[in-house]
Amino acid sequence: MRDRLGRLALRRVRRRGLDLSRLTFLPAAATVPLRRVDVDPVPELRDGGPVRRLDLPFDLSVLLVTGAAEARAVLADRDGFSTDVRHLFSGTGPATADDVGGLGFTDPPDHTRLRGLVAPEFTRARLQRLGPAIEETVARQLDELEAAGPPADLARLVSGPVPMRTVCDLLGLDRPDEQLVTRLATRRFDAARGTAGAFGAVSAQRRLLFDAVARQRRDPGDGLLGRIVREHGDAVSDADLAGLADGIVTGGFETTASTISLGTLVLLRDPAAAALVREGPRRDVETVVDELLRLLSVVQVAFPRFARRDTEVAGHRLRAGDAVLVSLSAANRDPAWAGAHPDALAPGRPTRGGHLAFGHGIHRCVGAELARLELRIVLPALFRRFPDLALAVPPERLAFRRLSFVYGVDALPVTF
Repeated sequence: MRDRLGRLALRRVRRRGLDLSRLTFLPAAATVPLRRVDVDPVPELRDGGPVRRLDLPFDLSVLLVTGAAEARAVLADRDGFSTDVRHLFSGTGPATADDVGGLGFTDPPDHTRLRGLVAPEFTRARLQRLGPAIEETVARQLDELEAAGPPADLARLVSGPVPMRTVCDLLGLDRPDEQLVTRLATRRFDAARGTAGAFGAVSAQRRLLFDAVARQRRDPGDGLLGRIVREHGDAVSDADLAGLADGIVTGGFETTASTISLGTLVLLRDPAAAALVREGPRRDVETVVDELLRLLSVVQVAFPRFARRDTEVAGHRLRAGDAVLVSLSAANRDPAWAGAHPDALAPGRPTRGGHLAFGHGIHRCVGAELARLELRIVLPALFRRFPDLALAVPPERLAFRRLSFVYGVDALPVTF
């Protein structure tokens, strides 16, 4: 039945042209970069060399890049590739090109201007001021975890609330907005029903953020949105402000929440690494966190790139407009870069140039240091507070997300 519905959906796409907001079914070849077994990408993701062409039924030629060197080359090429996806919206679907914006889908010079508005807030020095508030949030959520269990759901009580509270405090969003933003932020990464549901959630979340921007216009708060309004006024449009807020929520909530949950799962299987997090000095905690980011790569693929002109990637010819998907999860486990045993957790792994969990080039995640800060606070606090932390269910009963651009678990029941 599902295959039949998929064929019908693909016939509609061929008749009308590709519109991402109407695409309710992803062909099997397109789902390979999103599939995993437990925390590991499926083996076939790395079959066929570091670059291969995906066999898709759309009138769109797509290359999949899984090699680390090739991934860096594509992601760093700002002149050869664009991240603007607006040409893939018809204007008549449930979401339109107006719903797409922010840093991720914007090219220079707009990208340069918008990133300049938020980048000063995300330097390592400026973020340190958030440390005490994050520590308070973590302590409060660990209290709730203890009160709820054992067993208790770490994902619901700790992994989600910590980054959501942090992001809302950073932006200056009201607390009543949190629950709705949380629900929409999770839905927007779900590709189980194609891209239609994801972009529908994008549209709904942006409407919510437009309301938040309107409140900041009337009464600028102490958060990032209020600061931009006070300093730049009407020179920054509501659409730009909502797009920036949308990008920060998107990049700062679900990604960090998933890394907290999956990182905890990996550490529960590796007592030596868990001991480093619980008892080691700050430098040891940093090396474990960085290796978890590489290994998990919860953001599975980078924003799609579109060739600006006829070109080549590792000998594969591209026409202007052809797409390139970079698998961050595969590139971070490329033995040519990561070395021996790339599927294992190895804190202090000798690598060149750092991992790609936050992307690379001008679109590297602006909130990378904030995510690191949160992980360096929450994981040691969790394992110190509950030194006998353990899974409350057999591993095979964990509900991993089946097809999601940001990989994770729906729940992580633990005992202590």
